Amino acid sequence: MADEQANQGIPQPEGNSDVIPTEYEIGQDNIETRVGPFPVDIHNPVFVISGLSVILFVAYALIAPQQAGDFFGWLRPALTSTFDWFFLSAANIFVIFCLLLIVTPMGSVRLGGSDATPDYGYAGWFAMLFAAGMGIGLMFFGVLEPAYYFGTPWGDEPLGVVRPFTEDGALIEENIAEARRMALAATSYHWALHPWAIYAVVALALALFSYNKGLPLSIRSAFYPILGDRVWGWWGHAIDTLAVFATLFGLATSLGLGAQQANAGLEFVYGIPNNITVQVILICGITAVALVSVLRGLDGGVKVLSEINMMIALLLLLFVLFAAGAATIISEFFTGMGAYFTELIPLSMPFGREDDGYREGWTAFYWAWWISWSPFVGMFIARVSRGRSVREFVTCVLIIPSLVCVFWMAVFGGAAINDMVANADASAVKANVIDNYAPELSLFAMLDGLPLAAITSTIGIILVIVFFVTSSDSGSLVIDTITAGGKVDAPVPQRVFWCTFEGLVAIALLIGGGLTSLQAMVISTGLPFTLILLLMCFAIWKGLSSEPRG
Repeated sequence: MADEQANQGIPQPEGNSDVIPTEYEIGQDNIETRVGPFPVDIHNPVFVISGLSVILFVAYALIAPQQAGDFFGWLRPALTSTFDWFFLSAANIFVIFCLLLIVTPMGSVRLGGSDATPDYGYAGWFAMLFAAGMGIGLMFFGVLEPAYYFGTPWGDEPLGVVRPFTEDGALIEENIAEARRMALAATSYHWALHPWAIYAVVALALALFSYNKGLPLSIRSAFYPILGDRVWGWWGHAIDTLAVFATLFGLATSLGLGAQQANAGLEFVYGIPNNITVQVILICGITAVALVSVLRGLDGGVKVLSEINMMIALLLLLFVLFAAGAATIISEFFTGMGAYFTELIPLSMPFGREDDGYREGWTAFYWAWWISWSPFVGMFIARVSRGRSVREFVTCVLIIPSLVCVFWMAVFGGAAINDMVANADASAVKANVIDNYAPELSLFAMLDGLPLAAITSTIGIILVIVFFVTSSDSGSLVIDTITAGGKVDAPVPQRVFWCTFEGLVAIALLIGGGLTSLQAMVISTGLPFTLILLLMCFAIWKGLSSEPRG
């Protein structure tokens, strides 16, 4: 690895690179002091505005939970029904942009300079990427989405596909194949190219302008080609502050979902009550574990936990695959892949559709959620991706994870759909997803129909909790980097502060409206940040055009 700049922890470019000449020094606007025994190195005013705003938000949601719940309940559908076209159009642009980078000569640019080499091998790189990017989401939605789209009775059928159940729950044999095909296509659409393209855009921008251009590892740096030295002023402060909000609320949504699912699993297996109190205790306990991971650092904390979790997830995936019928599910994987590419354009169309429930209630929320997560996941991917070529980077971040996510959904969702078809009257999946919508129970309902249900359900709970820990730890690392002016070696107590407040925000949102409030805040922060990402594509193109190519 190259020599690192003093006190910033960011490697200098190796070999040829088009470094941007600027008089700005990383951390020059920071306040360096001590609070009691703890050192502080925070960016002024990004940390101050972000920190105070989060504290006020948590106080409001805890003091007036009913009022907060009513507001969030109105906000979510208002935003998704009004701006669904915008989210869908933007996500399509991100996919097209990433595919262009793969096939154009710009793909040969190496992140970190022409002579840079990767800091991590493929195994560790992929493990950290998945644990940060999709962990809790795969556990929560792996069964829920395919099963829901297959038989939803609430008018959320993707593209208006026919239902396989009558009003009294009987199977309609001739509708099963098409409902199954569309369920896998609609689920794959939410977990394949589009979300990973969103992550790739932010990660590439951060890596390029930090490791190649010599700018701070912060969202504002990507806008230097557009704003010039104005990025170090209030324009940059606003961009970074918005990135903090988007990251915090995107992460809080995942933590809230994880707490709900872990609690549901504990009730399902061990009879522990499923309520807000238990979920708050879970968030507090897991946040405490995340703090230990924070203190151990990136390599000793997140990397180790990510690799352990991915191994456990792989074992659970293989168990479900073979226990539910490997031949059938692998066949459904290829069917789902074919359906995904066949239906990709119709599912991506922002206009001229009548499936409002699916387009607004699911897709628009998903794209806002991925966009809110993008500063967090993007910066984390950038931190561990130095030394890769742009082509290798985009291909690995975009295409390979998409295949893995589609396979995961085909295995877990396929097992769930097969259970509903084979046991329509007694299926626990149908009872908890279709008959009575209890999304947090969907995974455990599917595992209940397979051998060793108590053991696999316990493993599922452990996976959710450890994904929770790695997300919280990674998120605090990213937010701390942004609020420390791009420094990657800021004092550890600052990461402890953000790790603690991630948990508090998740608790506040759960108390102030539950799942609806979590989703509402994701959409409200994702909406303005979508504009940031669209401008970021232009900045990346401009930045890559001046880089030497291998």
